[in-house]
Amino acid sequence: MNPVLLGLIAGILGLAVGVFGMLGYIASERRRRDLADVPEPTLPEGAAEVLSVVGRGYIVVDAIDGVVRASPGAYAFGLVRGHTVTNPDLLELTGLVRRDGVIEERRLELARGTVPGHGDTILQVRVALLGEEYVLILVEDRTAAVRTEEVRNDFVANVSHELKTPVGAVSLLAEALADAAGDEEAVRRFAGKLGRESRRLSALVQDIIQLSRLQGADVVDRAEPVDVNRLVADAIEANRLSAELKGITVVAGGAVSGKVYADAPMLTTAFRNLIDNAVRYSPEGSRVGVGLRSRDGLAQVTVTDQGPGIAPEEQERVFERFYRIDEARSRHTGGTGLGLSIVKHVVANHGGEVSLWSQPGQGSTFTVRLPEMDAEEELPGGEGGPHTGRRQGVDA
Repeated sequence: MNPVLLGLIAGILGLAVGVFGMLGYIASERRRRDLADVPEPTLPEGAAEVLSVVGRGYIVVDAIDGVVRASPGAYAFGLVRGHTVTNPDLLELTGLVRRDGVIEERRLELARGTVPGHGDTILQVRVALLGEEYVLILVEDRTAAVRTEEVRNDFVANVSHELKTPVGAVSLLAEALADAAGDEEAVRRFAGKLGRESRRLSALVQDIIQLSRLQGADVVDRAEPVDVNRLVADAIEANRLSAELKGITVVAGGAVSGKVYADAPMLTTAFRNLIDNAVRYSPEGSRVGVGLRSRDGLAQVTVTDQGPGIAPEEQERVFERFYRIDEARSRHTGGTGLGLSIVKHVVANHGGEVSLWSQPGQGSTFTVRLPEMDAEEELPGGEGGPHTGRRQGVDA
């Protein structure tokens, strides 16, 4: 074939390839521009501003449940990962809201550990339409409120149960006393039992009132620099008669060098309850030791008894309200089951801690640690004022 003709054909083919390549490039650029012009999902006007100050966790999802916007709290609760809602209950609720157009509410319990029911996070969820395209999920952490309500209900139930026994005993003893009016020996016996039950009832009521006051008390309002040594001495003196009746010797040793910023009557009550507990559960003729010292900026008070001791599995529970290791022994000693709970609340209100060491057959030692005030803070008119006396933490 003629070389000139071949060159002409090759030139035409090259031109055609170039034209098609240019047309393809133009079409590709046009498609790219069209895609770039697709608007990003936007919330209805004013919605973003409202969500920023709503004070709750929130999630906004689109028509296919993709996350358009979510608060840090939603991520912290594990409800959202990336742009995906991870909780199936929330996805179910968003589907119901789209279908019915009705606001849905539900309480969710999210497990934080490996054992369900222990340390769960409780969330109140409210789901509603937001504009025509989006669904809004509001999330409120109700864990603390629910736990508080459970504790309150348990406390009321326990109080009712604990009061029922002495009140019933007083009623029965009063009837027995009336029936035995002609028997002088029986009258004395029933009168003695009636007196014990009335004292038990009085002690229980007083402890309930005390614990109720502690839960609403603010230490700062009534606190001042106090000498722990004097408070402990007052607590020992308050228990001297009950100790002497059992032939128990209360021995104190050591001293706290610094002062503690505290409500003196409240803290004295805690020490008195600790010593009273030791006296109640110690055998007759034994000793109760009370030790005081300062260490690492902390005032430390220990109360040691020679009682039966406490098993390891019971030690965490002895500070619970109305908890008793041995119900029969508690009735015999006259304990209300609130003494150690009061101790725990008082010490916690003062920024301290109370711990327990015990072994069955070897007695028990309760240790209270409270932050001492700095030396300059104890001076009259010292810079910073007395409130700074609680800055120091308590070592675990």
